[in-house]
Amino acid sequence: MSTAETAETPAASLSESPKTGVDATMTDAPPSPSTAATPASPSDAPSFLFTSEGVTESHPDKLCDTISDAVVDACLTLDPSSRVACETICKTGVVIIFGEITTSASINYEQVIRDAVRDAGYDDPAKGLDYKTCNVIVALEEQSPDIAQCVDSTKVEDMGAGDTSTVFGYACEETPELMPLSHVLATKLSARLAAVRKEGTLDWIRPDGKASVTVEYTLSAQGVPTPKRVHSIVISAQHSEEVSNDKIAADLLEQVVQPVVPAKYLDDNTIYHFNPSARFVIGGPHSDAGLTGRKPGVDNYGGWGSYGGGALSGKDATKVDRSGAYAARWIAKSLVSNGYCHRCCVQISYGIGIISPIAINVDTYGTCTKKNGKGEQDLVKLVEDNFDLRPGCIVRDLDLRRPVMRKTSAYGHFGREEEEFKWEKVKDLSKV
Repeated sequence: MSTAETAETPAASLSESPKTGVDATMTDAPPSPSTAATPASPSDAPSFLFTSEGVTESHPDKLCDTISDAVVDACLTLDPSSRVACETICKTGVVIIFGEITTSASINYEQVIRDAVRDAGYDDPAKGLDYKTCNVIVALEEQSPDIAQCVDSTKVEDMGAGDTSTVFGYACEETPELMPLSHVLATKLSARLAAVRKEGTLDWIRPDGKASVTVEYTLSAQGVPTPKRVHSIVISAQHSEEVSNDKIAADLLEQVVQPVVPAKYLDDNTIYHFNPSARFVIGGPHSDAGLTGRKPGVDNYGGWGSYGGGALSGKDATKVDRSGAYAARWIAKSLVSNGYCHRCCVQISYGIGIISPIAINVDTYGTCTKKNGKGEQDLVKLVEDNFDLRPGCIVRDLDLRRPVMRKTSAYGHFGREEEEFKWEKVKDLSKV
């Protein structure tokens, strides 16, 4: 099927099925394990739908994340001790950065911004922004001395948290990346939209774009969600004026969906919505203003688990909003990979100026395996004994003074296998 209109009935029949177990329109969170009845067989297990979304690197909000992290990297490249809190706004013909930066580096911020806009594909006002002619405004001050004294320390172990913050990390067994399938597919579809533009595979495609994937899951009696099939896919791709909707639909199915989504998850009942608004010529910052930190679901786990109150991009690693979230993912992935649980969410709380975490919590959703005699109540102690969660030690152990932040700004901070993502390297806990 290449259009949504040919496949509306299957979605309705699924939501009305007595085997669904929960409202099939639910997209906020998976059902609590306590609601699951013991299945007689996998086919009888309760099922539910869960949706995650992704955006291209050129979506206005993602463009702002990229610019903010490009500024962070520019500072860290010349001064690894830089303190950066950089926000970005973009709209038609203008990009503004503002915030607090303390660094010994001399940075041409305007050039950093224009280079990032160019790399995102915005080289013509007709696309929503032009890196050559856009107005650039820089409004930066130094970090508050009141905050600086909390994180200034001659010993890395004594560095306090730069802010009060609660962060989360999540991991599950659904994919090799130990990430939720709905999130992985939405992210990869978004990345594929950018790839076919850059490679010239689809000459009609423009920089802005978004995708969402709804997966049908079954839920075991132990609270483990298992992907069954892809229920529906929505893709909106900015396009040139002359291309027809039929060609858009055919190209997106052949060149974007089929190379990304494993065939085992697609069936005759999968629903496709390709550019359902019927027209997406005006895009980028011309269509919608962009702002740093406005895509937390995309940056984290696609709506699964939880995420903290602070954004990730635009911050150096002394900000525990960022470094703490990376550590929480490191822990969650290590617990699942080492077989202590099938999925888990790790919470870490910090207080400004305080060296050690205020509290740590591990929630396995009832999937703790009791490996090595460790019940769920024992996992916090396991974490405390094997991970040094003092802010300075996280920066040290994950090598977060390197200029690697820009790469995280698009297509997720987690579930990545590149060398720079050290928080994705599982810690051996098998003999604990």
